[in-house]
Amino acid sequence: MGRYIKILFCGLLLLSVYSCNKKDDFTESIFVDEPKLNPGSKTYQFDMWLNANYLKPYNLEFRYKLPDVYTDIDYNLVPASIDKSMIVAVLTKYLWFDVYSKIVSEDFLKQYGPRIIKLIGSPAYNPSLGTMILGTAEGGIEVTLYRCNEASSGNIDFMNENYFKTMHHEFAHILQQQKTQPKEFETLSAGQYDPTGWQNRTAAQAAALGYVSPYAGSEPREDFVEVIANYIVKSDAQWQAILNMAAQPGPLPMRGDAIIKAKLELVRKWLADAWKIDLDAMHKEVQDRQNYVDDALQQGLTEINAIN
Repeated sequence: MGRYIKILFCGLLLLSVYSCNKKDDFTESIFVDEPKLNPGSKTYQFDMWLNANYLKPYNLEFRYKLPDVYTDIDYNLVPASIDKSMIVAVLTKYLWFDVYSKIVSEDFLKQYGPRIIKLIGSPAYNPSLGTMILGTAEGGIEVTLYRCNEASSGNIDFMNENYFKTMHHEFAHILQQQKTQPKEFETLSAGQYDPTGWQNRTAAQAAALGYVSPYAGSEPREDFVEVIANYIVKSDAQWQAILNMAAQPGPLPMRGDAIIKAKLELVRKWLADAWKIDLDAMHKEVQDRQNYVDDALQQGLTEINAIN
């Protein structure tokens, strides 16, 4: 029996060799290697810039080409265009990485920052809830930014709401995953969180309950990072507008603006004690930088285009 198997195996091997020599039996392969980058091409220039500004200093892979294996198959997603990816990459460095390097330390994001930033061109819609995902943070390693094909530095409020606030929100989740937020934070809005119906609240209704945004009212962990992200990116006038909305009579014994101020103080203390981060200094640095977003973008794009 063993001899029969050996003879059969040898016969199959000879048939395989014979078949492989008949090249005209094969059509063109559907498995095509990814074309090599051409020095001077836009993709080459961008990839070299990403290597110099993210991979080398932060050991971070900036993914914008969207291989299927890296996407959530539950959503119909569109890749980010290379031009929009450049905008997001340059401004992410300017309004996130450079801010932490200046205010906290140059090594902070090297140690605690994500290892992957992934760009998606479209939002991820959830039709059952009528919501869309703008960003996610996974395991303290990967941050995904959606809706990148609408990126433009011309409207800072739109950019804040869809990108910059998302960046700080998702990174705050990474910090939150490593050091627990204060327990007393959850008591300030106990019984008012709504994980399935938060999207039905208006901004004014959410503020009256002590939330800086409707999404903050979904659960305590989201509430915590929403306070951080909104305080960092919003101007003093915009933050005061939230407090003014929250100061209106609401359903709770404690006014919404008092709840938000109490939450902000807990967040401020947690960042200072657990991470040595000065939240007010972060806020001021981001506000100052937002006045020069167009200049920073042009400088970054000029650097990319100068690569040979």
